[in-house]
Amino acid sequence: MSKLTDAQIEKHLENLEGWDHYDDAIHTVFEFDNFMDCFSVMTRIALEAEKMEHHPDWHNTYATLEISLSTHDAGGLTEKDFKLAHAIEHIVGDE
Repeated sequence: MSKLTDAQIEKHLENLEGWDHYDDAIHTVFEFDNFMDCFSVMTRIALEAEKMEHHPDWHNTYATLEISLSTHDAGGLTEKDFKLAHAIEHIVGDE
């Protein structure tokens, strides 16, 4: 999969509220009511990421989940990152 241009990235970000682009990745932070809610979402994201064969870089502290997406093989962002970001948004929106 080929690396997206800055213009393509900005266009994709128009449909992803709360995601920022820097350091050749897109990033967001989610806050939950408690650890169990956060961990539940992480589990659902992990299952979806495994199906997509594309995995997030993430960090969890209690009820906070920080996510970064990038396609390391391409050296930046690809369509895979935005597909996973939309899947993550859908999962979080179901909570």
